[in-house]
Amino acid sequence: MFITTNLQNRKKVFANPAYAREAVEILYRVQKLHPFFLYGFVIMHEHCHFLLMPPDGGSVSQIMRCYKSGVSHGLGLGPIWQSRFHLRIPHNAAAALRYIHLNPVRVGFVQAAEDYPWSSASGRWEVTDLGW
Repeated sequence: MFITTNLQNRKKVFANPAYAREAVEILYRVQKLHPFFLYGFVIMHEHCHFLLMPPDGGSVSQIMRCYKSGVSHGLGLGPIWQSRFHLRIPHNAAAALRYIHLNPVRVGFVQAAEDYPWSSASGRWEVTDLGW
């Protein structure tokens, strides 16, 4: 599942590296509480993309609710998210992952996807291999 969630008013909260790091770390804490397969992610300044799959019986809504509230509380900023998230099931997971990883390149943050630290493309974060 390809998930996008935005910050209220597109506020650039995650331009602060400490906040971006916390957003990534909370993603992994949520994964321990509500297990899911994480294939890739990027934390952009004002939105996040995730490619993930909950196991049978898992709930994307529960994962996202826990993630968004965890980030809000962890940063101590109060409500920072738009109330909803966008979910779609990609026909091609590898293409969706490529799109996610190239997001920081497209907006000019970095020259190469692996140079952006708040992305699974950086190699700094553990993700599940797509198996292809």
